[in-house]
Amino acid sequence: MQERRKAQRKNLMAYTQVFDLYGGYLLGYLGDLHLNGAMVIGNKVMAENSELTLAIELPELPNISTSRIPIPARVVWYQQDISPEFFNVGFEFREVTPEQKLMIEAIMENYEFRRDMPNYPTLPPGLR
Repeated sequence: MQERRKAQRKNLMAYTQVFDLYGGYLLGYLGDLHLNGAMVIGNKVMAENSELTLAIELPELPNISTSRIPIPARVVWYQQDISPEFFNVGFEFREVTPEQKLMIEAIMENYEFRRDMPNYPTLPPGLR
């Protein structure tokens, strides 16, 4: 699949539930996130171009008391996950308010899976 997104997605360390707000059922868990969309890992195939309102349950965030972001989205793609019983579904956010933008940025900042290696010394002091 050709990469078309303009914003870098952030892989997350929090198991954040994502629901169909009006359908009332669990779609899956947030796999990655950016200001324009998200990938949800779930067990249902979703039709491309279908539209729904996601309800992203927020993990604990400093200075934010809201527990959920309702956000209109469109299914852009889906593919089977490495685990064959799951699917990865790519959503494009249709409209992001300034308040939602702040919450999404807070999730990315606080729960991004960081792959950077710490700069540990190669040997403990005294053993060099």
